[in-house]
Amino acid sequence: MTGGLLLIGAVILICILMNNFLEKLPIPSLIIFIALGMCFGENGILKISFDDYEFVNLICSVSLIFIMFYGGFGTNLKQARPVILQSVTLSTLGVAGTAVTVGLFAHFVLKLPFTESLLIGSVISSTDAASVFNILRSKKLALKNHTDSLLEIESGSNDPVSYMLTTIIIAVMAGGEVPVGTLLFEQIAFGVLFGIFIAKITTWFLEKDFFTSQQSRTVFLFGITLIAYALPTVFNGNGYLSVYLCGIILGNTKLSQKKYFVHFFDVITDVAQVIIFFLLGLLVTPVNLPSVLLPALLITVFLTLIARPLVCGVLLLPFKTSFGQFAVVSWAGLRGVASIVFAISTVLSGIDTSYNLFNLVFCIVLLSISVQGTLLPWISRKLSMIDKNSDIAKTFNDYQEESDVSFIKIHLDESHPWCGHTLKELSLPKDLLVVMIIRDNFTILPNGKTRLQRGDLLVFSARSFEDREHLYLQEVVISRSSKYVNLPLCKIPSTENKLIILIKRGTSTIIPTGSTVILPDDVLVVAQLKEHSLKK
Repeated sequence: MTGGLLLIGAVILICILMNNFLEKLPIPSLIIFIALGMCFGENGILKISFDDYEFVNLICSVSLIFIMFYGGFGTNLKQARPVILQSVTLSTLGVAGTAVTVGLFAHFVLKLPFTESLLIGSVISSTDAASVFNILRSKKLALKNHTDSLLEIESGSNDPVSYMLTTIIIAVMAGGEVPVGTLLFEQIAFGVLFGIFIAKITTWFLEKDFFTSQQSRTVFLFGITLIAYALPTVFNGNGYLSVYLCGIILGNTKLSQKKYFVHFFDVITDVAQVIIFFLLGLLVTPVNLPSVLLPALLITVFLTLIARPLVCGVLLLPFKTSFGQFAVVSWAGLRGVASIVFAISTVLSGIDTSYNLFNLVFCIVLLSISVQGTLLPWISRKLSMIDKNSDIAKTFNDYQEESDVSFIKIHLDESHPWCGHTLKELSLPKDLLVVMIIRDNFTILPNGKTRLQRGDLLVFSARSFEDREHLYLQEVVISRSSKYVNLPLCKIPSTENKLIILIKRGTSTIIPTGSTVILPDDVLVVAQLKEHSLKK
């Protein structure tokens, strides 16, 4: 156990430290994580022997729950509304069409048994949300005609359909009678009902004052995510469908302090993706891949160049989709972690197949992400589908942070020059608004004619600013022996790229001026530009 924890911790640290470097590479970063796992594996540098399918299946399945929840939670339905019908059509009929088309190819070309061919088609029939989101965001790929939103909705919502088809085919191959109609009804009905019900109950709890802190609200939502998957599965419902619906309803509901949820699940899903792709790389045995490389290559070529375009063309034709959008959507059908998770589940079910299904699907996913993922930005540019005047962040719910409003307060003392003036007489920037005045324990909602008095506490609203790329904050504790003790700030040598923006003194917070005197034990909050921004 200690060795396993050491390995996982080391991998996470390596991946985080490599993050800035990976973003500059033309290939999807997820490929690097797979390669890293293979380097650690049995045929790699460290030669770690690892073949625990059940452990990987558990980790990947749990991780997929959070990836699907956050896929729904982060999708902005308002931005996606113009293409919602196209997205749902591709995520349902498109998945079924892809499964059948690939299944027929595997049966007639690769000469595999019909049910086994359908199983392969079902396992790889869904596009991967993690891969699509990763490429769109990391490459800042905003696409015209809401194509980015279309891909996000489709990739985030089609895994449940692929899971249903895979479950049915496995049951058929296992023998015995399979009530397909009943199974489909239970999967869809309970998945939808529980997803909506749990989302509504969660919204009610979050809107009430049941929680002592934002941290407890976040942990509550963490638990809800697990319940949204597990509860419908007790009744043979589709847990992935439930958790996705729950996420998309909550993500598009007005909740206070939603940005904290976004930050938390953003980290969770990032770590989940790193762990998933590393474990998959560790689990695979590269020397066994050549035996499935040719069929994997043939299926990938057929899927990418024939099956996906054919299905997309037929389903998008009634919507009068432009050629550029059709081509990008056809190419962007990346396969990913869900397909591998379903393949592992099939292996664990004991179903006999002509090829090792895990190795076969692993090669298909690797080829899909490396070729399709790498060329997606280039193809989008060649088809003139990149919208240079838009921001891919707008298609996600966490874009609202960019327009968040911050509140600041100013107290008017006797000597303040604003005393005696009306608000309309002040030369305030247009983005700065006085939203409230507290005067003698009374609250006033002001207008332009409101006259300011000494002792007033003014509350302003302004656009918040967050720029982690160029700016960082540093705390400096003033010791009693410091040469700056008892000196006003105006007497302290300043540098061009540093500014003291805050002083913490005991339990008090001070906004400093040039006359503010530094005292022992003060904590100075210093804003400083990062080095690479200074060179610009």
